[in-house]
Amino acid sequence: MQSLRNRLIAAYLVATLLPLGATIWITTSLLERSLGYATTEELDGLSRTLEATMRQFYERERRSLKQDAAAARVTATSFDMRTAGSAPEAVRAFWDSGEVERFTLSGPGGDRLDYMTRAAERVDVYSRELGGIHMQELAAQLRQARELVGSMETRDLRRGFTLTLLLLVALVWIVSLAPLVFIAHRISRPIQELTAGLTRFAGGDWDQRLATTRDDEVGSAVEAFNHMAEQLRRNRERLVYLTQMSSWETLARKTAHELKNSLTPIRLTVEEMLARQPQSDRAFMQEAAQIVISEIETLERRVRAFSEFASEPPVNPEPLDINAVVTERVSLLKPAHPETTYRCTLDARAPAVYAGADLVKGILTNLLENGAEAAGRGGTVEVATRGQGHEVVVEVHDTGPGLGDEAARTLFEPTITFKKHGMGLGLSIARKNALRMGGDLTLIEGTLGGAGFRVTLPAVRGAESLDSADRT
Repeated sequence: MQSLRNRLIAAYLVATLLPLGATIWITTSLLERSLGYATTEELDGLSRTLEATMRQFYERERRSLKQDAAAARVTATSFDMRTAGSAPEAVRAFWDSGEVERFTLSGPGGDRLDYMTRAAERVDVYSRELGGIHMQELAAQLRQARELVGSMETRDLRRGFTLTLLLLVALVWIVSLAPLVFIAHRISRPIQELTAGLTRFAGGDWDQRLATTRDDEVGSAVEAFNHMAEQLRRNRERLVYLTQMSSWETLARKTAHELKNSLTPIRLTVEEMLARQPQSDRAFMQEAAQIVISEIETLERRVRAFSEFASEPPVNPEPLDINAVVTERVSLLKPAHPETTYRCTLDARAPAVYAGADLVKGILTNLLENGAEAAGRGGTVEVATRGQGHEVVVEVHDTGPGLGDEAARTLFEPTITFKKHGMGLGLSIARKNALRMGGDLTLIEGTLGGAGFRVTLPAVRGAESLDSADRT
């Protein structure tokens, strides 16, 4: 059986560890990125410092080159502007601008500084290497850095980080909530059904039962409820029946006592009248007296039946081999009903019962006798035994006409019958004795077309077995 506790633990781990790992990973990534964004101010300060340094270096080189040109420490390259087509593009642009002097960067990446001056019909160009410093490339890089800093400054990092984190946490929470809601629904729904079933059962619906296919603790609780409800229903029916039987026994005891008190003097009086009758009328009186005495004896048998019904013989429970008892009863009754076929289907694995031997024999005798009488000549009576949980079941079926609804409804109620055999109290006494032993006797649907009866008796529990019963 799968443990509900293990399911909940597994669900908790799945619902917490995975989202926790995802949250840690996302938070770490965002933190790393935010730390990267945190260098914006340093990058801005560095770019500004480098730009100022470049300007100072550029101004210094310009002054130095101009001073060297004025002192003739640098040789100039002259371009005759009357033939301007042979001059470089930068020189022609300077000549066309009308400026007196101009500083420009030339060479690969701007690693050379040019100083151009205007003369009458020519342009003098003084040049100096910048020591491997590519001023144009450096200026482009500084420009990109400034643009990056500017774009970073336009971003609202705090708001973006907060919104992103909230969205991710909400998404992780919703994804984690889904399996928890599903599991909670699977757990709460059967518990709600169980609670509703208990409420209806407490309200008087004794037939209330619940269906379940679960194999965990909840399924066990539902099965326990169904078992409890069935046991309570059966115990209630037994209690009601035993209460009715107690009232009937009290009435039978009083009735038997009153009838016995009346019948004894009537018998004595009739016998005295017969003794004093003259010889001439003796034959008539003897015949009349015999009729009266016969009826008195019939009434006395009813009185004895009432007395037996009102009595409660001791149970004296002991381990019994139910198959042996059934076989012995069938063998005993076969000679009395040679025209009836007795068929036994005995479960060799049926456990021993813990019941009174005399009461069990009385119950089986009554059912087998009734079955033979109902089946009639050429009929069949079938007896079957089997184990069922903590009980042993004995079923008796016959091929008789069966029972009507009215007869079935009052079958176990004590009645008085004046048929030649039986008093009409046998089934009520049999069921009472079965209940006293912790079992029951019920009417079931017959498998042979006639009536069917089921006797349930408690099985021997613990380590007791049939062998140990035989040893005792």
